[in-house]
Amino acid sequence: YRTTPVEIREKLTLSGCAFQIALEDLKTLTQSPAGNQSLVIHEGVILSTCNRLEIYVEASVVDEGIKLIKQFISKLQNLPDSEIDSYLYQQIANDAIQHLMRVACGLDSMILGEAQVLGQVTQAFEDARAATLTGPILSHLFAQAIHTGKRARTETPISRYTTSVSHAGALLLLEKLPQRAASKILIIGAGEMAVLAAQAFKRFAISEIAFVNRTYNRAEALANDFEGKAMTWYELHEALAWADAVVCATGAPHTILYRSDLEAAVSQRTGHPLVIVDIAVPRDVEEGVRELPYIQYYDIDDLQSVVDANVELRKAAVPEVEAIIQQEMARFLEWYRGRQVTPVIKNLRDWAQNIADEELLETLGRLSDADERTRQIVSRMAHRLVNRLLHEPTSRLKMQANVGNGYGYAHAVRELFALNDGEAHECLCDEGHCNFVGVVEQASNPCNLHCILPYATGQTQ
Repeated sequence: YRTTPVEIREKLTLSGCAFQIALEDLKTLTQSPAGNQSLVIHEGVILSTCNRLEIYVEASVVDEGIKLIKQFISKLQNLPDSEIDSYLYQQIANDAIQHLMRVACGLDSMILGEAQVLGQVTQAFEDARAATLTGPILSHLFAQAIHTGKRARTETPISRYTTSVSHAGALLLLEKLPQRAASKILIIGAGEMAVLAAQAFKRFAISEIAFVNRTYNRAEALANDFEGKAMTWYELHEALAWADAVVCATGAPHTILYRSDLEAAVSQRTGHPLVIVDIAVPRDVEEGVRELPYIQYYDIDDLQSVVDANVELRKAAVPEVEAIIQQEMARFLEWYRGRQVTPVIKNLRDWAQNIADEELLETLGRLSDADERTRQIVSRMAHRLVNRLLHEPTSRLKMQANVGNGYGYAHAVRELFALNDGEAHECLCDEGHCNFVGVVEQASNPCNLHCILPYATGQTQ
């Protein structure tokens, strides 16, 4: 939203069937390609909101992954590369982890700390999981990011002063009305944005609120919830003439209010202009209505001035949130790097336990006249010996993995104990090879979490 105009964002907004089709298209990238080509993308999540489209993937080859996701975004609405290239950004490895956690905490939102985005991140993950697009990496990453977002909101005041875009739109609208308490507000739409706008109006004691929606039952339900009135879609022109101000918040993929509709509405008005706040993406109102007399029109990009007044109240909490993000990033990286040594630790324990079991069986065979209590004591001793002997080396393996040396130490343990469990999952060092002296460079392996690759349209960092 910072560098991408609403005209581009609305073309790439995914909802309903379009979102499901996009999930299926992304899923094809995670399936075995034809011929001898190797699989590049293994997991994926699509985060689509009114202010961003981001594709998070786990990719084994970074450059090829970027290329595939860029093609995927271009094909969403058959947009040429030249039209969207300047709006694309990418985050790789640790930057990608930090970016997702910042998004979940509301640090990357138009309204700093807004609460809606955490639900959107959660829903994006649930949708991807339902489509079998997620695996161990993105599942753990998104779970950690969601946990981080919850911590930020409960442990800091980052969300206490704020409002959503809907609330900001309501504030802007109320500022333009000469007699706010006596004003008549029309809300077009019945989704989440419409509900949030209605909540904001009730906080300011607006008594006359009308709801119009294509599905009348939903408009009627909102009218009951907010002590307003419901009007049918066929009464839209009558509703426009009745209202002092209009909030457009539908999820429609096309224009709802045309210039001709508003010309007819204002022709019946006297007094102050009709104020319209369009918070829908794509926009509900036809372009060019700003030129009409007696119309004051604002779209989602005009809300920044309202947002700025609230941002200052939340900026003080940002350092606290950043500290939480660093803590949760460290926890995720510890888990991720531990994946390098988890297989070798398991096999080392299995190897040691097998030897202990063999020796225990032979020892108990020689103690044929021993009672059951003695046998249990000997068995427990063998089990404790395995745990005590392996505790220090396994702890050190995990520690080395956490500082980027897991691949080399895991390789050394395999060599020393002749373990045949295959190679480590990934090389995680910064330079593309293992820091452990004597281990051959693993240039083909993804390094330092480069397999976590979000590629998205929206804002640059």
